[in-house]
Amino acid sequence: MDSSFLIECIGYLGSFLVLVSFLMTSVVKLRIVNTIGSIIFMVYALIIRSYPTALMNLCLVLINLHILWKMGNAGKEYEITRVEHDDAFLEYLLNRYHDDIKLCFPGIAYSFDDADYYYIITCEGKPVGLVIGKGDKAELELLLDYTIPEFRDFSIGRFMVNRFTSDGFRKLVYRGPDVNHKKYLDKMGYVKTEEGYVKEL
Repeated sequence: MDSSFLIECIGYLGSFLVLVSFLMTSVVKLRIVNTIGSIIFMVYALIIRSYPTALMNLCLVLINLHILWKMGNAGKEYEITRVEHDDAFLEYLLNRYHDDIKLCFPGIAYSFDDADYYYIITCEGKPVGLVIGKGDKAELELLLDYTIPEFRDFSIGRFMVNRFTSDGFRKLVYRGPDVNHKKYLDKMGYVKTEEGYVKEL
């Protein structure tokens, strides 16, 4: 195979990854994919001896790594507010993220009138998650545990587990669809049983 063709493929791959990164809603994934693309494109630029392009991509890599490091070391500060089932802002958020919730939880019953607990999670005042459940302190069944795309790094899950523990809940149970949720449940320490996914607190 012609070496010049392989070199061009390296350049196209780097460019493709850089462009694709800007389509991602997760800032962390955007930075990671952009870094990989910039490294590949930097290699391409060095091969063809385009040193200004290589230098620019090196700077992009360093910027991305610096921002990723800052994000990894700056803990997000979450707040949680319990609301009533007929809360207008809760209804707005359920409507606002209806399509994404359906995408995350295929087949979910989108009716939460029988729930006992309704929570809105915020980060610096921005609503970033919804938790709806029913039951009591002995066992809380999670009907919805939703996080907006930009904050799906498990930090909200850890925050909620700590909060529920401090509030006196003893067990969390999830019986909903797990097609796109299993990785999160495993990461949070839920155990699959006959009654669903269970986490002892």
